Amino acid sequence: MTVLAYLIPISLILGGIGLGAFLWTLNANQYDDPQGNASRILRPDYDEHPKS
Repeated sequence: MTVLAYLIPISLILGGIGLGAFLWTLNANQYDDPQGNASRILRPDYDEHPKS
């Protein structure tokens, strides 16, 4: 049972870090291109295997 005393706070901290990272991506406008990939693949210059 003492293991739970360590695991519960650790899981809450990791969950908070994950939530913070998600909110940071929302604030940084990471999801503002909903039509980008859909229209990009239909362009005539789209290359399925880009040069590296």
